[in-house]
Amino acid sequence: MIRRCVLRTTATLIALAIVGCHRDMRDQPRYEPFEESEFFHDGMSARPPVPGTIAVGQLLDDEAFFTGKEAGKLIDELPLELTSELLERGQDRFTIYCSMCHGLWGNGDGMIVARGLRAPPTFHSERLRSVPIGHFFDVVSHGFGAMPAYAVQIKPHDRWAIAAYVRALQRSQSATIDDASPEDRAKLEAQARP
Repeated sequence: MIRRCVLRTTATLIALAIVGCHRDMRDQPRYEPFEESEFFHDGMSARPPVPGTIAVGQLLDDEAFFTGKEAGKLIDELPLELTSELLERGQDRFTIYCSMCHGLWGNGDGMIVARGLRAPPTFHSERLRSVPIGHFFDVVSHGFGAMPAYAVQIKPHDRWAIAAYVRALQRSQSATIDDASPEDRAKLEAQARP
């Protein structure tokens, strides 16, 4: 009986000690959001960021990757490694964000045209086949004509994937058998035989 009483008392004292420690940490002096402050001359507890502060993940230190330009000129080379995964991602993003206007093949015959809106230009025109790849990144980022900007919805990596996919679409519409690798050419010729 005495032993149980001692155990209960000990357990109670330990629990009170733990709770007591917790209260000190929880009851630290702090400001609630938008609470007034007498400490700062402007009376606000919320402080503006220090000038020059860059949020985590917001350091845009690669001009070509984040703008599609170098020294103000559109870049000609894709700033990423061109892989099948990048093209597949580009096709996926193109289908989601671009095909309703530009159509699945980039001919400018998407669903909006069927609904009576103005058709966008085809990607297969000589003018658009000759522009630098940075042009497509820039247009997706900032919009052009009736096209809105998509920089808020589409991350830079995906905008480059779309630009790479547009180039693949352009190439696919003007490719010849001579553009295929010897292995692919042999496969195509084998498929063409009866």
